Amino acid sequence: MPEDAQQTVFSFSARLLDGADISLDRFRGRVLLIVNTASQCGFTPQYAGLESLYRTYKDLGFEVLGFPSNQFGRQEPGTAEEIGAFCSKNYGVSFPIFAKIDVNGPGAHPLYRFLRKQKPGAFGIFGLSRIQWNFTKFLAGRGGKVVARYGPSTEPKALALPIE
Repeated sequence: MPEDAQQTVFSFSARLLDGADISLDRFRGRVLLIVNTASQCGFTPQYAGLESLYRTYKDLGFEVLGFPSNQFGRQEPGTAEEIGAFCSKNYGVSFPIFAKIDVNGPGAHPLYRFLRKQKPGAFGIFGLSRIQWNFTKFLAGRGGKVVARYGPSTEPKALALPIE
């Protein structure tokens, strides 16, 4: 899909853990927190905070979208089934978790190429928009425009006010 000024996060599709392809357009009109995740990372306990945000705000038009990636220290080696079981058993995750993707490099998912272009992050001034580690978070408004990028060390609870 060519990138243009009209593109939003709703312009993309992705595969869920169960293999179903879905259009992110199904989340149109909702505030989205898009996060690259991993189950064997020091930041993995953030799943609990992400789930808490989701449960607090989902009825007010908010979604968390988790995108597992194995690009950082091979901290997401599991299969789709293993990832789903881990998230459910250990953190009670009920928000959508997508199939494992690359977030950097030539094989990066188109959504993540878009997110990095919209909010390049601290290193963007040097032309380096790459995701630095697991649990980088992008906040998109109801219209699908990316409004903020947060690093892995930003705890989910710190995002309550921006989400509101």
